[in-house]
Amino acid sequence: MLIYLIIIGICIGVDQFMKLLAVDYLAAVTTVPIIPNVFHLTYVENDGAAFSLFSGQQTFLIVITFIFLAGLCYVLYALPKNMRYFRLNLAFALIISGATGNLIDRLRFHHVVDFFDFRLIGFAIFNLADVFVVVGCAIVVIEILRNRFPDLKSS
Repeated sequence: MLIYLIIIGICIGVDQFMKLLAVDYLAAVTTVPIIPNVFHLTYVENDGAAFSLFSGQQTFLIVITFIFLAGLCYVLYALPKNMRYFRLNLAFALIISGATGNLIDRLRFHHVVDFFDFRLIGFAIFNLADVFVVVGCAIVVIEILRNRFPDLKSS
């Protein structure tokens, strides 16, 4: 279990550090082209959830996130800690990291700091916490589709 707590701590720390840099250096200039018209660092304050859903409803988003995190922490705690479940445990650790990183922003700033801007595909601007959540969810889906958990099935 300790390894997953360390992963969560490191991921949250890196996410918050990147957001601190965005607030300190990017907010003043708004956008910095890394690869012009392809990838920019663009400072955005998102007061909603993904794709600005539930915009301006911070209390609702904070409560939902706390409930979601409680459930995820229970699942991470309850899953066996052996190599067969490593990827699934890692996935939940990543999702917990991302949700916590964005929750910290909501509690501190009343918005989430986003800054990755892939203009080539016109995708929403996002942050590292969002990456952790998406990668974690993708791993969960892959592991479920691979059906690697016969001992978790009901008899």
